[in-house]
Amino acid sequence: MNSMTADDSYTILHSDRRNEEAMTGTGSAGLPPHLRERLERAPVAGLSAQLRKRGLNNVVIEGVRPLVPGQKLVGTARTLRFVPNREDLFDTHGGGYNAQKQVFDSVATGEVIVIEARGDVTSATLGDVLATRAQVRGAAGIVTDGGVRDASTVAGLPIPVYCAGNHPAVLGRRHVPWEGGGTVACGGTTVQPGDVIVGDDDGVIVIPPALADEVVDATLAQEDEDAWIAERVAEGNPIDGLFPMNAEWRGRYAQWREAQ
Repeated sequence: MNSMTADDSYTILHSDRRNEEAMTGTGSAGLPPHLRERLERAPVAGLSAQLRKRGLNNVVIEGVRPLVPGQKLVGTARTLRFVPNREDLFDTHGGGYNAQKQVFDSVATGEVIVIEARGDVTSATLGDVLATRAQVRGAAGIVTDGGVRDASTVAGLPIPVYCAGNHPAVLGRRHVPWEGGGTVACGGTTVQPGDVIVGDDDGVIVIPPALADEVVDATLAQEDEDAWIAERVAEGNPIDGLFPMNAEWRGRYAQWREAQ
């Protein structure tokens, strides 16, 4: 009997589709609804802890913050790489319908545009027009380790944007938009097309697709446990033996779970 779920299918088929979708910007983008719903409930801090338990420590995009605090970001990565400005290369790659415009024009519903800008915030990597284009296309968000211009306008759009800072200058001051669809280094972290991207006020994390289902389930289970512990602490119980729980407290927690 075939007991494969939609989430299982996503994990198995994803690696075969990754290269094709990354290069063309087509195909089945986004996450299965059930997986997306759980990721939207899972805090980045909890996801980080579960990835660390599985040996993954270098999965946080460092130095980026949401333009609008409180906005949750969940989607799959669509990558874009900028290289340092060199005038001859900007002449051939910077103008016209360049890689930046191509990515924003073809981003699919549920994708997060992830931009490698080498952590350089001395010029912008996008502004209000491109952010609007991504929002209209149904993108789940934008993450850049560079700057954003037109910041107040971008912040007013219904699309989560995480960046390393604001800057009024256009990208050509520091960058050449080089290519979309490849492996990038954003905020010191490797991101591949199709990686699962989750962001909240604690930061942005990258989850390998094959681990997404397992990690989010473990995170939500731990969140339930931590919430119960917090209630016991609020009742006046000391932390010693409770956080983390010893055998006695774990037994009480198990009894509480059974009664629910």
